[in-house]
Amino acid sequence: MHKNFEENRDIEQKSDSNEDTTIDTGIDHTNDREDHNSRKSTRVKRVPGYLNDYIHQVNHSSSSYLHGKNSYKTPYPISNVLSYNSLSEKHLKYTLAISVNNESKSYNEAKDKCEWITAMKRELKALQDNDTWCLTQLPLGKNFIGCKWVYKIKHKADGIIERYKACLVAKGYIQQEGIDFLDNFSPVAKLTNVRILLAIAASRNWHLHQLDVDNAFLHGDLNEEKTSTNFTALLVYVDDIILAGDSITEIEHIKCLLHHSFRIKNLGKLIYFLGFEVARSKRGIRLCQRKYALDILEETGMLGCKPYTTSFLSDTNSLYKTENYLANPSSYRRLIRKFLYLTNTRPDLCFSVNLLSQFVQAPTDYHYRALHHMLRYVKFSLSQGLFFAADSHIQIKAFSDSDWATCPNTRRSTTGFSIFLGSSLISWKTKKHNIVSMSSIEA
Repeated sequence: MHKNFEENRDIEQKSDSNEDTTIDTGIDHTNDREDHNSRKSTRVKRVPGYLNDYIHQVNHSSSSYLHGKNSYKTPYPISNVLSYNSLSEKHLKYTLAISVNNESKSYNEAKDKCEWITAMKRELKALQDNDTWCLTQLPLGKNFIGCKWVYKIKHKADGIIERYKACLVAKGYIQQEGIDFLDNFSPVAKLTNVRILLAIAASRNWHLHQLDVDNAFLHGDLNEEKTSTNFTALLVYVDDIILAGDSITEIEHIKCLLHHSFRIKNLGKLIYFLGFEVARSKRGIRLCQRKYALDILEETGMLGCKPYTTSFLSDTNSLYKTENYLANPSSYRRLIRKFLYLTNTRPDLCFSVNLLSQFVQAPTDYHYRALHHMLRYVKFSLSQGLFFAADSHIQIKAFSDSDWATCPNTRRSTTGFSIFLGSSLISWKTKKHNIVSMSSIEA
């Protein structure tokens, strides 16, 4: 069969070459060529069955998936599952801006761009002016901790770039508990508190504004007492600040106060915060991580993959097989970390991520396939997230459930719970038990 296929292909190529051969006599044959229909093969072309789940030569540029362009012929273009029709004109403009303007991922990418060089110089100068560190000898028996650059593009509410920001941060993730540190302290708000604040703001119709601090190291005292009857909440996450309150005048006054004591940039109304896209309407506030999910698909080369409608495999027995271990599990662990952050607005992924994260020490090929299954589901549900209704009542409701001895290796149970503020989901968790439950009641 292969030989016949090659012979037929050679015959067709010779036939096509004979028909297309012309002699240049100086006479214009344009009309004749237009009337002449070159012979084309009528053979039906089919993709081999084993390649149905794979797309080759997919355009991974941000502008292509943003505008729904399909430069290559793919059966599953991103435009089939991604739509911006429901966004307002102002919010659409901001979404386009954060999607098109790419941030550098490393120093090697940023060192040749003048805007990032200027941002790094500005950061180093601010650190020196604030006396953030002093040079000293490394004590005996102590390990040093390196640092890295983090690059962010700050946008105003209308989508215009406010500035390019570079932050020099310590590699705290390489520290080992009990060796490099005993206690940890994080001067940031929990992401659960972010959801609570947005849920209350939607219910009470509060104003939401965002500020950005020039340098993450704040120095100064803020001593001022307020006697106003208005309520204003201030939520701080490193160098990003959310202001929520019932009086826009009071919010503007606090902005001036903060700018006088620290160097603060006013970014306007809250639209994008820590990778969360905040869209507000009369019905309430919608929270999602659409751009973050797109970045994961682009990084893994899965923009053109076939989308799946379920988040996990129906049969999980293969996950407990002790064979086909990955030679380099770093890519698996990196994907798990990204999925863990994605679960901040995607409770539908919580159970699957919790299960797969239990195998980060020694993942197998079966676990990696399950991760790819989840990536296909993420493509199917890019815009999925949370909705905080404006007509929701401030009433706490909680639900919990547990299975019993479902882990075939340890026979431990898994418990899950969800907490609502009215009709708004604000907290959830899935956790495997530390001990074996003797009954379903105990589980």
